[in-house]
Amino acid sequence: MNLGIIGSGGREHALCEALSKSKKVDKIYCFPGNAGTSKIAENILINTDDFNALKKFILSKNIQLIIVGPEKPLVEGIVDFFESINIPIFGPNKFASQLEGSKIFTKKICEKYKIPTAKFGIFENIDKAKSFISETKFPLVVKADGLAAGKGVYICENKDNASNAIEEIFNGKFGKAKHILIEEFLKGEEMSYFIVSDGKNIKRFQTAQDHKRVGEGDTGKNTGGMGAYSPSRLINKELDEKILEKIIQPTLKALKDMNCIYKGFLYAGLMITNNEPYLIEYNVRMGDPECQTIIPKLKSDLLDIVLACIESKLDQIQIDWHDINSLCIVLCSKGYPDQYKKDMIIKNLTKINLDQNQKIYHAGTKIKNEDIVSNGGRVLNFVNLSRTFKKARESNIKLIEEINWPNGFYRKDIGFNVIE
Repeated sequence: MNLGIIGSGGREHALCEALSKSKKVDKIYCFPGNAGTSKIAENILINTDDFNALKKFILSKNIQLIIVGPEKPLVEGIVDFFESINIPIFGPNKFASQLEGSKIFTKKICEKYKIPTAKFGIFENIDKAKSFISETKFPLVVKADGLAAGKGVYICENKDNASNAIEEIFNGKFGKAKHILIEEFLKGEEMSYFIVSDGKNIKRFQTAQDHKRVGEGDTGKNTGGMGAYSPSRLINKELDEKILEKIIQPTLKALKDMNCIYKGFLYAGLMITNNEPYLIEYNVRMGDPECQTIIPKLKSDLLDIVLACIESKLDQIQIDWHDINSLCIVLCSKGYPDQYKKDMIIKNLTKINLDQNQKIYHAGTKIKNEDIVSNGGRVLNFVNLSRTFKKARESNIKLIEEINWPNGFYRKDIGFNVIE
C-alpha cells in the first residue's frame, strides 16, 4: 500500500516512522516532509495548499491513503476535496475542523451543550473589547479566533497587557480578525487528552502534558510547544470518565446534531481544577510535540487504526500500548518564537547512536548540499521511553549535549510537575 503524509514537522516524522513499520506499507510519500522523513519516505515539494497539484501527484503514484498531520489543510477542507474523488483520507472534514479553526464555533457548542469551559465574551472590534476589559477582573485570557500556530493566546495580568493583545490580534498578527474571544482565567493544571474516532465509535489515545511557554518554570511567550510528557500525572479513572461524559461525547453529539460526523484524532486541551475538567480548546489532529511523545508508546499497528477509522470499524480492533513513561524535549533555533536564523548546519546529528528507547524526530530541518540544516523555529524532538520521567529527561539532555548545536536552545525542566 502506498501512503501520503501531509506535513513537515516532528508530528509527521513520528507518524511516518510508525506507519513505516506496518507490513501493509510499500512506500510513503511526505508532502513536503523534512530531513528526518527523507530517510524513510520520499519527500515531495508540492504546495500543500494546492489540492489539485496534490491530486495529480497522488493519482500518478497510486497513493491509496492520505494522512493529514497539521491543522491548516484540515480547516481548509482537504478531507472534503479528496473524499469527493474517492481517495481515502484520514482526518476530520472542513465542518468538523471548525472545532479548531474557530474558537467561537467551539465556545457556542460549549454554551448550548453545557460543556464545562471558561466564561467568555465575543467582541467584533477593538473598542468593544477594550470597553469590556476596563470593567473586568484580571488575570484574563485574550484569544485570536482562528488558527495561530499555537501562539494566538495571551494570558493578561493587567489592562495594558490585554489592550496590547487586543490590538495585535485586530491589527492582523494572526491574519484577518473579525472577532476576538476574551475569557476568564481558569486556575489549575493543563492536560492534553486524545481520542480517535471513526464517526460512530471512539477510543482513547493517551494523555500528555505540553509545555507551551518558551522559558523554564513556564515563563515567557507562548510557543507551539517546548516539550511534553505522557501520561499526564493528573489522569485517573474518575477524571477519565468525566472528560468523556462531560466534554468529548457532548461535542460529538453537537456535531452529529449538525449532520456532521467526526473521523480522525481529536485533542482536547483541558484545565483540571480539583479533578474537574474544563475545556480550553480543541485541536482536530494529534498535538505537536504530544504526538512525538505518545506514538512511541503505541504497540498496535498505526495503519490498522487509521484504516479502521476510515472504514468505521474502530470497534473491531483493540489499541494496545507499552506500559512505560515518555518524555520529549524540543530543541529550538535561538530567537524562537521571535526572529531566528535558518539554514544553520547541525553537524553531529549523524554521529548519534540511539538505543531502542530513544528517538530523535526532525521538525524544522531540511537537506542542503548533503548537510542537515535548520529550517524552522522548532528543529528537533528528543524522546525517551523510561520507567521514570527523571531518567527519560536525563537521557534526552545527554543526547542534546552530545549534538552540541551552537544555534539551538531547549528547556531543561520539561516534566517539572511530575519530576521531584
